Amino acid sequence: MEQIEHDDWLQSTRRDLHRHPEPAWREFYTTARIVEELRELDVDDIQIGSEILAEGERGGVPAASELDDWLDQARGYDVDDAVLDQLAGGYTGAIATLERGPGPTVALRVDIDGLPRTESGDDTHTPVAEGFRSEHEGHMHACGHDAHATIGLGVVREIADSEFQGTLKVVFQPAEEVIGGGRPVARSGHLDDVDALLAAHVGLDHPTGEVIAGIDDFLAVAHFDAEFHGEGAHAGGNPNRGRNAVQAMATAVQNLYGIARHEDGATRVNAGDVGGGTAPNIIPEEAYIHAEVRGETTELMEYTRERAHSVVESAAEMHDCTSRIELGPEAPSATSDERLVDLVADVAGATDQVEQCLRRDSLGGSEDATFLMDRVQQQGGVATYVGVGTDHPGGHHTATFDVDEESLPIGVTVLAEAIERLGSDNSPLDV
Repeated sequence: MEQIEHDDWLQSTRRDLHRHPEPAWREFYTTARIVEELRELDVDDIQIGSEILAEGERGGVPAASELDDWLDQARGYDVDDAVLDQLAGGYTGAIATLERGPGPTVALRVDIDGLPRTESGDDTHTPVAEGFRSEHEGHMHACGHDAHATIGLGVVREIADSEFQGTLKVVFQPAEEVIGGGRPVARSGHLDDVDALLAAHVGLDHPTGEVIAGIDDFLAVAHFDAEFHGEGAHAGGNPNRGRNAVQAMATAVQNLYGIARHEDGATRVNAGDVGGGTAPNIIPEEAYIHAEVRGETTELMEYTRERAHSVVESAAEMHDCTSRIELGPEAPSATSDERLVDLVADVAGATDQVEQCLRRDSLGGSEDATFLMDRVQQQGGVATYVGVGTDHPGGHHTATFDVDEESLPIGVTVLAEAIERLGSDNSPLDV
């Protein structure tokens, strides 16, 4: 495929995915389109849905009725109904495998889900001006996962027609935005024979033409929901008979932000969604907190989570209420391995479109690719998280976020060349 034709294909694929954003575990159209493209390539195996997800490990799965609504919407498009049938129940995502003889097993992970936020309708917003704004009102690709899925497909296309020796697995992972998809993919067993894993993300405040060979300092993260139960009463007539759940919740929120920081590194806590009560004249008997904790290391996250749970229980007891804590999705920290950082940096430095390559940088946030990185490293393999710079108006997760499509071929070229080198005689892997 000539370069211009290849770049046009990358652009049209990305724009199609951008028009059809689907949030975590509802990536029905997205997965079906990915499978459709993979079937046009020289791929030895395509596994989808429950075939790539460890049973009982998904996090942040929405209600069955919501899943059904999104599946019905996907059936209205021109995609394979048989594929959609396999995705029913929110078992989304795919793994494509290319087998090219003896050699290492290499994996590339890209994520595919969108976000529940409304995309800008301003005429200066490129997706509006060029006719590929989200058609799913209230949802958009505000973090570049449409570009990630496209880059993953581009890498498959490049490696299928290359001199790569070994096995390549490209993981199109669902549900990153709720940190719910990394764990079931990691625990599925599909990565247990992987010698080297590359994960990729566009943007992250790096411009087009810049590549980061190894991103580190992922904050380990864990979500939790806390419920408070008291006793209702008339606020004017007999307030003494009530046990105020909102008071307990408010006390907990205040004290969560008072958790002592730790000498070993950074910690974070946020009560992002709180509520309770039914009317001004009723002592509220129920309240809730949806919160998260983070840490510079997995151990620091666990320290903060333990303290947070203690705060919730103490606040409930203080106001004569009871509490219940339900654990939510979580992801560990991770570090990029030096051997792969060296390789990607060398490849990027030799790539014409790359203007600057940084060896390492800090993420400053969380990502459930760390589950996959950790799994590969625990099995004796190596992993790195690669940043592909892209000029993006608006920050990540904002209504005006967009991807500079000039960065798509850069991402494909750097990742495909790195993978090809891993499957060559001068591979840095000792397989």
